[in-house]
This record gives sequence, structure tokens and C-alpha cells, in this order.
Amino acid sequence: MLNHTEIKNILKNKDIGKDVYVCGWVKTFRSNRFININDGSCIEDLQCVIKLDSFDKKTLSQITTGASLNLKGEIVESQGKGQNVEIHVKNIEILGTSHPDNYPIQPKKHSFEFLRENAHLRARTKTISSVLRIRSEISYSIHKFFNKNNFYYVHTPIITGSDAEGAGEMFKVTTHNLKEIPKDENNGIDFSKDFFGKETNLTVSGQLEAEALALGMGKVYTFGPTFRAENSNTSRHLAEFWMIEPEMAFYELSDNIDLAESFIKYIIKDVYEKCKKEINFLSERLLKEEQSLPKVERNELSLIERINFVIENKFIRISYTDAFDILKNCKPNKKGRFKYPVNDWGIDFQSEHERFLVEKHFKCPVVVYDYPAKIKAFYMRLNDDKKTVRAMDILFPGIGEIVGGSQREERLDILKDRIKSMDIDEKELWWYLDLRKFGSVKHSGFGLGLERLILFITGMGNIRDVIPFPRTPKNADF
Repeated sequence: MLNHTEIKNILKNKDIGKDVYVCGWVKTFRSNRFININDGSCIEDLQCVIKLDSFDKKTLSQITTGASLNLKGEIVESQGKGQNVEIHVKNIEILGTSHPDNYPIQPKKHSFEFLRENAHLRARTKTISSVLRIRSEISYSIHKFFNKNNFYYVHTPIITGSDAEGAGEMFKVTTHNLKEIPKDENNGIDFSKDFFGKETNLTVSGQLEAEALALGMGKVYTFGPTFRAENSNTSRHLAEFWMIEPEMAFYELSDNIDLAESFIKYIIKDVYEKCKKEINFLSERLLKEEQSLPKVERNELSLIERINFVIENKFIRISYTDAFDILKNCKPNKKGRFKYPVNDWGIDFQSEHERFLVEKHFKCPVVVYDYPAKIKAFYMRLNDDKKTVRAMDILFPGIGEIVGGSQREERLDILKDRIKSMDIDEKELWWYLDLRKFGSVKHSGFGLGLERLILFITGMGNIRDVIPFPRTPKNADF
């Protein structure tokens, strides 16, 4: 291992007069004197200064954007603007060369589309590396929160024989030879001859299995990849994404909402304190980007204002029916400004409706609960009115829904009726029904999409830019 000091520690400790080794990739090389390098440990580059005529022309010719170096030098106070310290270089070792004409990540502005096409190198940009450092900090903060609140971290299967959402848009898992697929007596695929002996898929959620574990361990959470085979090429959809899903025995809906609110506030506050430089940089980037947009398309709040908006405001709690009445009678709906008009009770709220409630009407985060049963999943607890279920969604500025959860249906007879009404094969969920036979209790849980939370904290406009290697329709290049 190279005996070097990370740039983050050099800038933090400022050990003036100390000789250090520093490694990194060249960002710029100006006037054959000033080398700016970055090693990924922080958002800042480190300026390294070489004396004219101190190094041979061959060495200097190899110091190009994208090349990797190991430099030895003295930490000194910087005489220039933009940095407090710099390195006066005494020795240069070229670790890896980079041909300037072929290196895609040049020191200029690149479109996000271009960076996605070069996803293997885009972590070397300030924007994407900032996002990925924030992603790392969020992940660590999630584990800290649950650990402090006595949750157990559990691993639920990625390969599953059940569809938690009832959506049917799942990736098939098979070892069948696709050129010679065995058929059953009805000319359908014979899954009995497949690896697992039944039809299996990549999971859309770890919730059902997490419920089983919670009904023996009390409080658990799963945090891992989930998959949707939805053919959606939008800025809000991924085929592979990460979900945080806690499940709690003995929790009713109000307990579930309390936990979700405290969880979100803890994560956002913790990450904001740990990643202020990255968030400030991304906030400035977003501000510059929005200046080119028509005023009507700009966010009313800056990125940092939105973050504080969530941390400082108590979340408003409102029933679906009350939210529906507000939306039906609001000016945008009456004047036909909504793309999806709000006319009939029972509709599924769209992002424009959710953002109106948060950004225009209440001007704070909103929790909507008691949704119509017909638009929610089979496992949500049916209310006494037989029309609504104990579901809840948390709505955020700029995002809309960021958390979805519910009190789970613990009554066996009602759960069986819901499964039947949604044309789900009861046999596939025999073990899930067993949980209601043996010591059933009230219990609740929610799901939070990691990438949606990152979108909120970073202000990025496309979900493909907050995951290292996005998986979307027709895209699995890396």
C-alpha cells in the first residue's frame, strides 16, 4: 500500500511544514506549475505547486487530466485564492497515464446524459462524487438510527416466489434453456423442472418476509436492493433500487407515523451536518441551473431551505378524504390547471396533487392516511368503514411521496377476503397467512426508497444520477 495522506486530512489538519505523500487524479495542470488533484476523500481539490525546471519534460508531459500521481511535498500556507494550504512538490511518481484526447471527463461542464454514458468515470466529477458521498453517509445514518432504537438488521431474500405489491411487473428468475423451454400439459411453462421447482422472481420488496421476522423479534428492518420490471423511462423510475423497510410488532398506525417522522428527520439532519460542503456545492449548482428556467418552473425554496423545512416543521397529518376535499375545491383544480383532475373520491393522488398539499396549501411535510382500499395493497388493515385501509404516505416538497406504509392486516378472515378480492393465489401466501394463525398481533411498517431520499437531499433532478450504475429499460452497460 502506498504510504500517503488523504487530501481530506491534509486540508483538515493543516500541518504546516510537514512533508507528506499524496495520491490522486489530475483535475487540471496549469502553466507547468499548478497541479490540482483529487483523491475522492472530499469535495475539495488540493493544489500542488512545482518549481519551474525542477522536473524533466517527459514527466511533465505525462501530467494530464485524468492521470494518477503520487506526489511527495511540503504542506505550506497558500499564497493564492481558493485554498488555505497547498503542497510544494519535491518528487513526482506517475502511477497511471491518461491520454488527453481520449479522456472523457475533461475540466468543463458535461451534461448528465453524457456522464451516464460514461458512468464508469463519472465519480471523478464534483457533482456525482458529492452525491455518492452523501449516499454513503445516508446509508450509515440509517443503520445508526435503527441501532439506537433497538431494531435488528435482517436480510430478506432477493429471489422470491411471492409478489408483495401484487403488481405483476417482476423480473423472472430461471435456469431454463430459453431455446428449449419445457411445457406443462396446458402448454404453459413447466416451472416444476426449473431450479426452484416453481415460478420465482427478483423481489419488489422485503416487507412480507420482514413481517415474519418482526413477529418473532419485535422490531426489524431490511435494507437492500429491490427490482421492478416496469417499462418506464422517466426521471423517477429505476429497474433496480434500494429500499429501507422497517417492520414493528405491536405498532399501530399512529406509532408507525411517529417512527417514520422521527426517522426521516434524524437522517436528514445527520447527513446535513456531516456533508455540509457537498450540500452547499449542490445547492449552488441547483441555483445556477434554475436561473435558466422560467420563473414558474423554479422551486420556491432553495435546496438548503427545503432541508431545513423538513427538519424544523412538524408533519401535518390529514386523512385521504380531507386531502381529497382540499384538492377538489382548490383553485388549480377548479381552473383546470391539474393534468389529472380531482373529481371522484377514490382516485390515486398524483405527484402534482401531493406537491400542492405540501408546497402550496400546508407549506410543510404532510402525512396522508386512511386511503381507499381499492388503490392499496392487500396486506393493509381494513378500517371499520370497509372502504379505507390504515395506510399512510409521507409527502415532501419537490418530491411528493417519499414514504409509504401501513398498519398490516392481522385478522386472518379479513386478510383472506382481501387476497381473494385481488385475485392473488392464496396458496402462494400460506406462510404469510400462518402468521395470523399463531399468535397474531397488531403490527406496522413502512418503506422508504433510498434514491428518493437522496434526490431530496441533493436536489438532483434525475434518479439515475443518485445511484452509481443505474438500471433502466435498455440500459445495463456497466
